[in-house]
Parts: sequence; C-alpha cells; structure tokens
Amino acid sequence: MSNFVQDIAVKITDNISQVIIGKEELIEKMLVSLFSNGHILLEDNPGTGKTTLAKSLAKSMDCAFKRVQFTPDLLPSDITGINYYNQKLGEFVLKRGSLFTNLLLADEINRATPRTQSALLECMEEHQVTIDGVTYPIEEPFIVIATQNPIETQGTFPLPEAQLDRFFMKLSMGYPSDKEEIAILNNFILHNPLSTLENVVTKQDILTAQEQVKAITVSDAVKDYIVRIVNATRTHEDITLGVSPRASLALMRASQSLAAINGREFVLPDDVKAICKEVLCHRIIVKNSHLLKQEILAPTIIQTILDTVEVPII
Repeated sequence: MSNFVQDIAVKITDNISQVIIGKEELIEKMLVSLFSNGHILLEDNPGTGKTTLAKSLAKSMDCAFKRVQFTPDLLPSDITGINYYNQKLGEFVLKRGSLFTNLLLADEINRATPRTQSALLECMEEHQVTIDGVTYPIEEPFIVIATQNPIETQGTFPLPEAQLDRFFMKLSMGYPSDKEEIAILNNFILHNPLSTLENVVTKQDILTAQEQVKAITVSDAVKDYIVRIVNATRTHEDITLGVSPRASLALMRASQSLAAINGREFVLPDDVKAICKEVLCHRIIVKNSHLLKQEILAPTIIQTILDTVEVPII
C-alpha cells in the first residue's frame, strides 16, 4: 500500500530536482506536508529559491495553482473574493479570489496586514471561505505555501501564534554548497528549467496518497512517545508556551507520511525524531527571547527534549 506513496514521492522529487539542486531532503519534508494535507511556511533569506521551489512543486502536479504577492495594501477580499453587481445579468455574481485553488503560494506573507493574514485562518484550518455570510468549500487538495524573509522587519507584520500554529511545518532553504551552486549556474546558463517543467502526477494521485498515509500503522508505544515529547515542551523551563494538541496530531501525521515515503506501513520512533523539529519549533515560545534568538534557541531546545525523552523499543 505505502509503495504507491513512495512512487509518487520519487516522481515529484526527481522532477523538482531538475530545477532545485541539492535539496532532496527539503523536498522530502515538503512532500511529508503535502501528503499530510498540511500547510508549509518557507522562511529564508532573499534569493535562496523559496518561490522557485514552490512553483516547481506546483508544476509537478496536475493541480490548480495561484500565486499572491502579499503587500500592506492587500485586502482580505482580494484573496477571498467578492460579490459584485453584474448590470448585464441584473444580479450579484461571485468573483472568486485566489484562495479558490489547490496550491496557493503566499509570497512574503508577513508583509500583509493582520486583517488580511486573518483571512487565511478559516481557509487554512477548515478548507472553506465565507463571503457575505455564505460559506464556500475549497476543492481538495488545498495546500498553502507561504514564504517570508527573516531579515526584514520594516514594513512587516509578524505572524501571530494562532496563525503560526496552523502551519503544519516550517522549513528553511539554506545556502547551497560550492559544488551545488556551480551546478545551479550550469543549469540556468541557457534557460530557466522551470519554464519547461511538466507535471508528473495527477490531482487524484495526491488525494489517494493522502488517504493511504492515514492508514499507516501507529503503535501505542509510538503514540505514547509523541505525547511524552509534546508534554515535555509544556513543562520545559526555557519554554513559555508549549505546543497544542494540534501539534500532537501534526507530529503523528508527519511521521505517518515519512514512513510511507520510505516504503513502510508502520511508524518508527526514528520517523518521529526525523521530522520533530520542523513540526514543533515554530509552535513554541522561548522565554525572554526576541525573534532572531527564538529561531536559534527553539531547535536546540527541541533537540534537548529528543535527547532526554526515552525512545520506545519497537
């Protein structure tokens, strides 16, 4: 059963790797989020390929894709949609916004005002949009990939904890090695490979993979391990706010996806450990820390928890 998920993951990874060089591990983590039906926050310095990676993932799938450049003057109705009066028809007509898609790239999300950011909350959690009191479902699959630059503070609005918690994973691109950067130069010297990238999986393939991930076995011992890790964040002396039960569910689902991608029908404690930081780090609040210090300390604290919580023997 899980071989189907593994095959889909290999197809997408190989396709994206034509454009994104040397980031197979990052692509795998993005696929973990995709197969878990979870949203992704990509944070890194400008020019590291965040938008290109998101576009490469979108072009690898036969799904609807929309990109929104978030700016301070972006209104909630610009992304949700509005009812406008059509004089020819003599009635109000719904003009659907960018949220009505399968994959939404929210570029530089922290540049939008809190009012516009909050418009994402309902659709990210409930996969639906309410316009003038009427609720419209969003077609599945629905994944938001949001990008932001950590070095910029002027003209930005930091994401509140409530919205951060709705992102399934927070990932970082990182700089390429010298060898990888030379390969990037060679890859782009004649043309942009993104322009010729074609889809390799269908929308139904993604939906099937998401359903198969849910069937991956999670033993009681692994569930207990996840709960003990989560509880450790709530009692750690350096953490002001630990993670919520939503994080417990996310960590379990991410572990299931990783197991499926690796061709297994059951979750190992190693799956939990391998994906734990990406799922939990952005959900905790470190004591007496500003934003940059939080980014440095959170992974260290989560690693300390992983080192101290006893690993079950499966």
